[in-house]
Amino acid sequence: MILTLNGDELKMNLKRVGNQTMVFANPPVILASYSVVGPKEGQGPLGQSFHTVWEDGLHGEKSWEVAESKMLQAAMQGAIDQISFPKEQIDFMLAGDLLNQIISANYAARQLALPFIGIYGACSTMALGMALGSMLIDGGFARNVLVGASSHHDTAERQYRLPTEQGAQRAMSSQWTVTGAGSVLLGQFGQGPRITSATIGRVIDYAIKDVNNMGAAMAPAVADTILNHFLDMQLKPADYNLIASGDLGRIGLGLACELLKQSGMDIGTSFTDCGVMIYDESQDVHSGASGCGCSAVVFAGDIMQRIKAGELKKVMLVGSGALHSPTSALQGESIPGIGHAVVIEG
Repeated sequence: MILTLNGDELKMNLKRVGNQTMVFANPPVILASYSVVGPKEGQGPLGQSFHTVWEDGLHGEKSWEVAESKMLQAAMQGAIDQISFPKEQIDFMLAGDLLNQIISANYAARQLALPFIGIYGACSTMALGMALGSMLIDGGFARNVLVGASSHHDTAERQYRLPTEQGAQRAMSSQWTVTGAGSVLLGQFGQGPRITSATIGRVIDYAIKDVNNMGAAMAPAVADTILNHFLDMQLKPADYNLIASGDLGRIGLGLACELLKQSGMDIGTSFTDCGVMIYDESQDVHSGASGCGCSAVVFAGDIMQRIKAGELKKVMLVGSGALHSPTSALQGESIPGIGHAVVIEG
């Protein structure tokens, strides 16, 4: 690309491919990952893949909000401790959550005392953090970056819906917010899977207003990001062992598949959703799981284990987010969706 500035030509070597995708010249390494979950998540089909399972949602704290922040802190410290990494060599901490002003991440950052960049992408926060962390490292602005995200069933219910002690009836299209926090430590050098590319999504709004059907609101954005990734990279779904959206749930996953089909793409059998993977039907979560912690713990636990074991060679994680708030929902606004993708190669 050539820019003209005051008559002079300035040449730039962009690392972008197509409209929305970045290909990293020096792909960051995932040096370590760590996951902390609540009891319901530990009882699910992926229970053995998580590093720490809490016995209850409070874990001895005075509130669910304090517990969530402690959970995120534990996950991020866990990634550091897993390989006894020198904390002083971590240049940035990137983290976010679902609570107002991302308080879980803010208070975890207070304890970890690292240079902090708070991020918010709703439930796409983990994939967004991995993409931004990779950009910092590949761009030469950081050597090592710690990335994390969290959610908590009871904090999310209190903020977005109704306090759980009221025992309100949940719609069958609703999803169960994951109580969990996941973290990855990215490095410029080292051994491990590498993040080779990232596709930053566009905000897509199909005028969905039902806050009990997040999957329907997010599915168009996820489908759009997947389509644009393959268009930018000139690849096809068969080139990937696994394509995992963040938390579409069963309804959203089906809708995303249908939208891709209508666009002429056969996504095949490699496409699934972290919100479908983490619970089974016996756990009464209706459409599946949601929350920042959903894709964070599934990736940091199950998917990372399968990559390290050689079962998965090339994975696309597509974080999905519903960009609404309690205020916008009460004012009758629709729910915009976002999807951010990162590609990990073993």
